[in-house]
Amino acid sequence: MATLPKHASAVIIGQGGIVGASVAHHLIEQGWDNLVGLDKSAIPSDIGSTSHASDFCYMTSHDKMSCYTTTYSQRFYEHLGHYRRIGGIEVARVGDDERMEELKRKVASGKAFGTNVRLIDPDEVVERFPLVQRELIQGAMWDPDAGLVVPRSQQVAGELIERAKATGKLETFADTPALDIDVHNGRVRGVETSKGYIETPVVIVTSGIWGPIPAAMGGASLPLMPVEHPLLFFGPFDVFAGTGEDIGYPLLRDQGNSAYMRDTGDPTTTEGGQLEWGYYETTEPRLVHPIDILERNQARLSPSMRDLELDQVMHPFTRAVELTPVLGELGWDEKHSFNGLLSVTNDGGPLVGESPETRGLWFCEAVWVKDGPGMGKVFADWITKGKPELDPFGIDIARFYPVQKTPHHVYGRCFEIAKKIYDPPVHPREPFESGRNLRRGPFWSREKELGGYFMEAAGWERAHGYAANESLLERYAERVPERPNEWDARHFWRVSNAEHLALSEDVGMINLSHFAIFDVSGADAEALLEYLSVARVGGDQPLGKGVYTHFLDAFGGVHSDLTVVRLAADTFRVICGGDTGHRDYVWITRMAEAKGLKRVHIEDRTDTLATLGLWGPNARHTLQAVADDPQALDYEHFPFATAREIRVRGLPIWAFRISYVGEQGWELYTPFSYGLTLWDLLYEKGVTPVGIETYANSRRLEKSLRLQNVDLLTEYNLYEAGLARPKVKPADFHGRAAYLEQREREHQPAYLCTMTLQENHDAQGVPRYPVGYAPILDPDSGEVLVDALGRRSYVTSTAYGPSVGKIIALGYLPVEYAREGSTLLMEYFGEHYPLHIEAVGYRALYDPDNQRPKS
Repeated sequence: MATLPKHASAVIIGQGGIVGASVAHHLIEQGWDNLVGLDKSAIPSDIGSTSHASDFCYMTSHDKMSCYTTTYSQRFYEHLGHYRRIGGIEVARVGDDERMEELKRKVASGKAFGTNVRLIDPDEVVERFPLVQRELIQGAMWDPDAGLVVPRSQQVAGELIERAKATGKLETFADTPALDIDVHNGRVRGVETSKGYIETPVVIVTSGIWGPIPAAMGGASLPLMPVEHPLLFFGPFDVFAGTGEDIGYPLLRDQGNSAYMRDTGDPTTTEGGQLEWGYYETTEPRLVHPIDILERNQARLSPSMRDLELDQVMHPFTRAVELTPVLGELGWDEKHSFNGLLSVTNDGGPLVGESPETRGLWFCEAVWVKDGPGMGKVFADWITKGKPELDPFGIDIARFYPVQKTPHHVYGRCFEIAKKIYDPPVHPREPFESGRNLRRGPFWSREKELGGYFMEAAGWERAHGYAANESLLERYAERVPERPNEWDARHFWRVSNAEHLALSEDVGMINLSHFAIFDVSGADAEALLEYLSVARVGGDQPLGKGVYTHFLDAFGGVHSDLTVVRLAADTFRVICGGDTGHRDYVWITRMAEAKGLKRVHIEDRTDTLATLGLWGPNARHTLQAVADDPQALDYEHFPFATAREIRVRGLPIWAFRISYVGEQGWELYTPFSYGLTLWDLLYEKGVTPVGIETYANSRRLEKSLRLQNVDLLTEYNLYEAGLARPKVKPADFHGRAAYLEQREREHQPAYLCTMTLQENHDAQGVPRYPVGYAPILDPDSGEVLVDALGRRSYVTSTAYGPSVGKIIALGYLPVEYAREGSTLLMEYFGEHYPLHIEAVGYRALYDPDNQRPKS
């Protein structure tokens, strides 16, 4: 028996599953040595989700990262000789038109993100999968690259671990649970096990459904819960006897019934001679707290395989028999059917990256078998090189604020996610029902009275429009179109576009209290922010000067966009978007540590400063009418991009003259206790409350403004995004070498372009108003545009701009296609719409500051 080593470069807790095995494999490929893998069970695991997973892989998703990790995994399994590329079918039943539309949307996402899915008719479905009733199917999606990990992902995990051990760079210890993670001064020092203590600076948690337990040992919260997944077997089914194959028919998804099905191949293979039918519960999914999972000696089958009764799934099973009658003809294998446990998270995404709470504590959690090797690659790139190939914003554990990781919040969100694993189709703007009214600014009560249409982001309630403004629709009826297609209109309120126009004609106020605000002070504050920022924010910048800037990663990718205002010689205010704020905070604190800048204090002002945007041609006159010193607000006294303290009827206001909507005006910051009074003062002056829709979407797109994590990503640079500075500051900054190299290029591989939809009527003559991502195609070939680096073109942002009367879209185009005046195609629900290139790089379609005299 091997002796537990005293030291390790990294300890992997949960080594026995496909994720732990993939992480170890890819770390060794990246040059890691002296790794130790622990598991509370056998290695490979005989109790985790990998031990009973269905092991099938579908390529397509509405998420780019997921498409990347799944296609990587498929190639990885295939290279090992452990993949049966049998194909996969996803059907839409007759009468389920919403599902059929969802399949069209999936095909578009597949094109945007690099999969090969396409639509097929019922005849082709039956030809490929003869067990279905043709008359019940109206159409389907075919994924030619879908398939099965064979014979089991558990075996693949075992082989990867043995290969890693054979290099001498990994030692594994089965039946060796981690009892505690030693943390000192916020940093991992070691792991206490049942066999002794291992000193290590890095602990990697890949424990799947048990993940929150070791996370808590290390002082971190992991917003994950296991959920039961009914899995039933029927047989004998000997159609493929004698073939020696693990599977004969393609995989079948019946997502309108929240179910899937596959055969298990030749009866002589690992689990052959049966039909496997799985279901995800859509009304009352059974969540299980990790601490309540049974131990191995207590479970009938396995701790991650709980007992199931047929009554639990009788309704969906009855529907399944309608589609595939053979299920009703075969016997149910009660002994081997079970509720398998799998992980769901707060927002449905994986949890990867370094813990915000504890340095050296890393996670690779909530990863399905189809993504295992791909996510192992992402993880290894991230921890070794500092970044993966794609921007990890959607999987980064730091994306959650602490309040979003509390037990009640996690349970509610995971419950909702569990209901939507397969059905119904999830709209890009789909709101959560749980975890609401968590963070509310001081204006919330007034917004509620006005009939606010609230959506939530980063825990904040944000009104996208107000029922009280419905009368504006009469004034602007001809400029605010109806949206007759329900999908396009879902979670959108037409009044928002009327509010947009009212703001542009007069004056409006927008609740921006979701901003993340950090005051950075101390002797090293300037050095830190100068190092982080592309723009010069320190030096001879005067007090009160605000600078829009970016943080880059080491490769010149855009990590953050934010505004920095100098408050004093050694104090700066950093203002971030609410959705990105916590990741930015973590980035700032870790950069300070990495640079050894210890004389820095970061004060989070987010929950103490309320923010109200006051904008429009009459914003100055309105604010002067209530200001204690009106002349101080004159243009010559208060120029653009400056901030200072003012008084409004005695209220202390920190006014920042900046605009994300193009209109003149200010962001007004005041302590929460004064917020309601400020709102009432402005409302009494006739200021129109305007919803966040104008700020975040319609006017943003009219101004061609970019949004972080949507239009700005680490896989693109500032020159491609059209946001590079005219000059490069002499001071060093993070990513400067890459930034300089990018600057010297004759041209960039791609450019972010502003486009407009030239015609938006579908084949039935219905006007469409696109939402979500959409692939951009060459009008001659019909193929998706791909740049020299292999990056595919898709619409990153889109919205109707009522001031210009056009549907506006942003998207990165290969340099050879980025020509103003050219026309491309956008695919939306299976139909093509012409996109006219209005601007290459940044140029606003509507700029009121250039159309009105300064006042």
